[in-house]
Amino acid sequence: MIRPFSFLGVVAGVSTFLFTAPLAAQAPSEVARPVFEDGQAQVVDAFNDPGMWLRHDLWVETEFDSDGDGRLDRVHVDVTRQAQTDSEGLRVPVVYETSPYYSGVGTLDEQYFWNVRHEIGAEPPARGEMPPIAQQSRRPTISNTHVSTWLPRGFAVVHSQSPGTGLSQGCPTVGGVNESLAPKAVVDWLNGRAKGYTEPVGGEEVEAYWASGKVGMTGTSYNGTLPLAAATTGVEGLEAIIPVAPNTSYYHYYRSNGLVRAPGGYLGEDVDVLYDFINSGDPERRAWCNENVRDTEMAEGKDRVTGDYNDFWFGRDYLNVIDGVQAATLMAHAFNDWNVMPEHSYRISEALKERGVPVQIYYHQGGHGGPPPLERMNRWFTRYLYDVDNGVEDDPRAWIVREGVQGNDPTPYDDYPNPEAEGVALYPTGSGNEVGSLSLVASDAPGVERLIDDVGFDGAAHAGSEMSQSRLLYATPELTQDVHLSGVATLTIRVAANAEAANLSVWLVSLPWTDEGTINDNLITRGWADPQNEGSLSESTPLTPGEFRTLTFDLQPDDQIIPAGQRIGLMIFSSDPEFTLWPEPGTELQVDLASTSITLPVVGGAAGLGRPISE
Repeated sequence: MIRPFSFLGVVAGVSTFLFTAPLAAQAPSEVARPVFEDGQAQVVDAFNDPGMWLRHDLWVETEFDSDGDGRLDRVHVDVTRQAQTDSEGLRVPVVYETSPYYSGVGTLDEQYFWNVRHEIGAEPPARGEMPPIAQQSRRPTISNTHVSTWLPRGFAVVHSQSPGTGLSQGCPTVGGVNESLAPKAVVDWLNGRAKGYTEPVGGEEVEAYWASGKVGMTGTSYNGTLPLAAATTGVEGLEAIIPVAPNTSYYHYYRSNGLVRAPGGYLGEDVDVLYDFINSGDPERRAWCNENVRDTEMAEGKDRVTGDYNDFWFGRDYLNVIDGVQAATLMAHAFNDWNVMPEHSYRISEALKERGVPVQIYYHQGGHGGPPPLERMNRWFTRYLYDVDNGVEDDPRAWIVREGVQGNDPTPYDDYPNPEAEGVALYPTGSGNEVGSLSLVASDAPGVERLIDDVGFDGAAHAGSEMSQSRLLYATPELTQDVHLSGVATLTIRVAANAEAANLSVWLVSLPWTDEGTINDNLITRGWADPQNEGSLSESTPLTPGEFRTLTFDLQPDDQIIPAGQRIGLMIFSSDPEFTLWPEPGTELQVDLASTSITLPVVGGAAGLGRPISE
């Protein structure tokens, strides 16, 4: 049995030996041990010399063969641990991150994305094939993330490459089951239930004799998705996860309420584009993976024509396997993340709370990414990986960075949404081509309003116009007091079009609109929907020109304080050039205001909104 190690630095005169006697057999004064103060693991001098850290890599055997070569796939893993795990028999928990990005990625050139310039419901033009990614051989170190933070505090750090990327075998699947089972195998190896080897084929067996068996996972974006994916397997030993801006459903990432809708900043991206972007594994297996995964499963399942929810998307939605999650979850996200939108964290957090899983959530007001403060993460991992009774489970459930405040100083709340928030309905009336009214009382004769789709104008241009035929805008009177919104706004709208299909985009804005200032000064939240999907995400029916459809859907979760002097505006338009397909301008939409309203989650309920807009 080989137990490989290597020094990160060269230390003259120091020899390393294997010593696996239990800690209880050591004299306390001779053994470097983790130290905890104020419920957090502290930096230990004996662990804080990078020149003494042990580094090695290996391949962990999984329970699947995703590349069709007749052998169980092995995933490439690196380990960085304290020298004392050999010299003093120290056993430590693990902070683990896995990623498809560690070994190079493809290009973001738009010619390899889908062309969005076509009519809704039409077959899209073929996209170009992305140039192949050169396979990298990075050994023994896959990544240095987390090492300098957690090694000195008494945790080992492990990284692995996702299936079909880098030196890991298999096919990339972008949300397929092998992306869940691969990190499960690594956790199993850390607990002695799976085998590790010194080589991708054959090799000598490697044991994690130094690991306590308790594992915490973290990461951001795709790397934040994979801790949740692993947790859905219910793998024993995965005690805690800290997903940051995780994608929890590839349907919600690439579609919205039946509409083909790109993630912010990546117009024309879809699941097969991301496949090409991460396909950095064994060149000899790529042709098989391309044919069977990208060109068959993805090509047949993704459906860029209707945008409907189907079995393909069902299998890439972690809410559908949420019952497997037992790991204590500290979720982190931004309310202004228009790439991986905040609904991804919200939907999972709510489901875990319903199931009694320990959950806290950290939200900030910025964009994509942004982990919780180190203190929050340390308390979480210390409690669940070292079993230190620091009371973190009794801390407030929600930590929200308020507007204009640094991310390391969040405000604690009993929960998110704020328990004092209640839904308050507002009703549009008047001319939305100008700026109509949004009030607590429905009009007796609100009428039918019209807009003309024009993808040449973006949302900011619509919101900043005093008058436009391409949007409808309704606003409250100026607020006389601050209004705190916390939770999910829900829109009910009765809409018709003079075509068989149309985009529908909705923004909640703070007026007057200004192109200067912070991200919070204008945009409150937004959402998109396909009028063809009335009452069902899985079935769309072409519109009959002039026939009204009634839709009810949520906008993105938010927690924002709208200052006195502003007006809260509901803006309705059709094509959103940053997110939707780009049909030719000219489609007319009609909105029946008598059957249209928006319900806002207001802290203090009607009193929290009624007084500020009525005085």
